[in-house]
Amino acid sequence: MASIKVKFQSSVMEDCQGTICYHIFHDRKSRKIVSDHHVYQSEWDADRSAVCIPARCGGRMQYLLYVRDSVRCDLERLNKIIRWLEDSGSDYTADDVVDEFRRYMRDYSLLNYMESRISKLKRNGKVRTSETYAATLNSFRKFLASQVYKDLYPYRDDIMLDCLTSGVMEAYEVWHRSRGIAPNTISFYARILRAAYNRAVEDGIIENRSPFRHVYTGVDKTVKRALPLAVIKKIRALDLSRMPSLDYARDMFVLSFMLRGMSFIDMAYLRKTDLANGYITYRRRKTGQQLTIAWTKEMQLILDKYPENQSKYLLPIIRHTGTNERYTYRNVGYNINHSLKAIGRMVGLTIPLTLYVARHSWASAAKAKGIPLSVISEGMGHDSEATTQIYLASLDTSAVDRANTLILKGL
Repeated sequence: MASIKVKFQSSVMEDCQGTICYHIFHDRKSRKIVSDHHVYQSEWDADRSAVCIPARCGGRMQYLLYVRDSVRCDLERLNKIIRWLEDSGSDYTADDVVDEFRRYMRDYSLLNYMESRISKLKRNGKVRTSETYAATLNSFRKFLASQVYKDLYPYRDDIMLDCLTSGVMEAYEVWHRSRGIAPNTISFYARILRAAYNRAVEDGIIENRSPFRHVYTGVDKTVKRALPLAVIKKIRALDLSRMPSLDYARDMFVLSFMLRGMSFIDMAYLRKTDLANGYITYRRRKTGQQLTIAWTKEMQLILDKYPENQSKYLLPIIRHTGTNERYTYRNVGYNINHSLKAIGRMVGLTIPLTLYVARHSWASAAKAKGIPLSVISEGMGHDSEATTQIYLASLDTSAVDRANTLILKGL
């Protein structure tokens, strides 16, 4: 079995820092790994082969503690690699240990591992999931560059997966809160990181140290996002003929509502061939469920306002062939939501008006009409009634208030 020795390599320059090295011994052969850790001769205990902290170390104590901890982590990784190679039952050399260590340090930093997960998700066709991972990665990169992180780990620009601790995740949560990020957004990022971390655990890359046990990964109940039918009618009746961008945004919002709260991505990718014999038939991109919706004259009136697309798509969202379709629909959706907020202010809304409000509003209207939950769920293309309940959980509570009034009258 291979063995490891930690050694200090003095600098050839006087009064300069030396380098900590790891020597791997196996089958009478030795290989050296030169670490990134540098200390002075006076900061090295040769008898213990360890970093020591002199009585008068000035402002270097924090750095020396960092180096001491880093060496400990490197030794744990090397010993784990040796155990892997031993358990494999095949012959290995000291060079194999060195190669595996270098690969581990390259591939299993959090940033590099997330990058590899994003690439794999894209290859597997899970583009939307890859985008959530990319958004989380960008968020964590900003955290690593923040003063909050630098105060904890001033000498690290990245973090290894096996160094992701509860303390790091709590600091990540605090950093988000200091910037005014909503709890559900913080939870979203934490859940994505947890999913990546758990995959690394499943693959035997790291041991589970439960770094997420003290951070919030739930979902808070959001403010009511559904609009009464009367407000939808008010939005539909607005004269926006002199404001084309607002007019277009209103049309897409109303069309989403008419199409049973169809999500914008499904609207964008509706093909001309999906409309036949008075019905739209399509598959939800999120769940793959096939839905059929009657195409009404009101829907056609909206569509007739716009020139027919050069592309294969039905609605005036992805209008031209040869474009980056995903970029186009996201950019158009961003512009629509920006315009919808202005429309919301016109009708006196206290919540931001977005395309997603149309989906909640359709569910609310269906509930108000006494339509059973199972029918609403089927109409929205949910894969379970539990998902529909999430939509309805934040809707109008007036019925409960009225019931409570009756109860209080009986006191």
